Amino acid sequence: MNLFNNPSWTPMLLDEIKKPFNNPNYLFEIKFDGIRALVFASPKKVTIYNRHAVEITNLYPELQEIKNLVKKNTIFDGEIVLMKDGKPSFLDLQTRAHLKDKKKINYLSIKEPVLFMAFDLLYEGCNLIHKPLIKRKELLSKYQERDIFNKVFYIMNDGIKLYKEVQKLALEGIVAKEINSKYLINTRSDNWLKIKNWREERFFIGGFIDNEQLPTISLILGEFKNHKLYYVGKVVMGKKRSLYQKLKKEKNIKNPFIDYNEDAKYIKPLYSCVIMYLERTNNNHLRQPIFKEI
Repeated sequence: MNLFNNPSWTPMLLDEIKKPFNNPNYLFEIKFDGIRALVFASPKKVTIYNRHAVEITNLYPELQEIKNLVKKNTIFDGEIVLMKDGKPSFLDLQTRAHLKDKKKINYLSIKEPVLFMAFDLLYEGCNLIHKPLIKRKELLSKYQERDIFNKVFYIMNDGIKLYKEVQKLALEGIVAKEINSKYLINTRSDNWLKIKNWREERFFIGGFIDNEQLPTISLILGEFKNHKLYYVGKVVMGKKRSLYQKLKKEKNIKNPFIDYNEDAKYIKPLYSCVIMYLERTNNNHLRQPIFKEI
């Protein structure tokens, strides 16, 4: 299959592990918090697809400049990011990704342009996916960087060191990739592993939503500020935990949250739990919360 002439395929996806590691058979990259994208570039035009094979070209007109970097039909795999204060801002990028007004899109493409972070080269006049990753990296390295096109930095062997640096910078995490791995389209593979930089914090349970037909409940989480309980998000918890039986026995009370109102059983915020999450949104809600422990 000629990848360039058949854009209906989806990119290789990653498995996830919890802890970083060192291994001479792996290279390690910073995981950029953005939108996964395949860039199909020719000297005449650029076409962009997201991880679901949906075309998103019109959302990022500034990335048409990538056509000036190539001399033949080329496919880059990477991440579209929007930088704010030197770091990727997924929240600002989400706003950009949902725009429909062409004038607004063109305005922001000039005022706040996105950046394509390329980490793989899949096609260069012919398919490259059967070549080892380290060879594809060598081919990618010859492309010049521009304001809207960068190549993802990587190091060999020392994933633990890179992860510690990512923690200091409060970035999303790192990716470990087996250096001789082939590129597997339409596949999730453990040849590529993401290790996210999870944050942990304790929050109070002010209520929960219970659907008796499901094996889980949604805990409604909050934090106190000036003796008032403010909503930070919901997290799913399995009903097999002993906490579930304790919550069911609690008396219903008036909604204790200052800024949240939904059909639920509200309880006194006496129980707290440790939650893992990636970051806070602009309205202070938790992004990708995961229940860890009571």
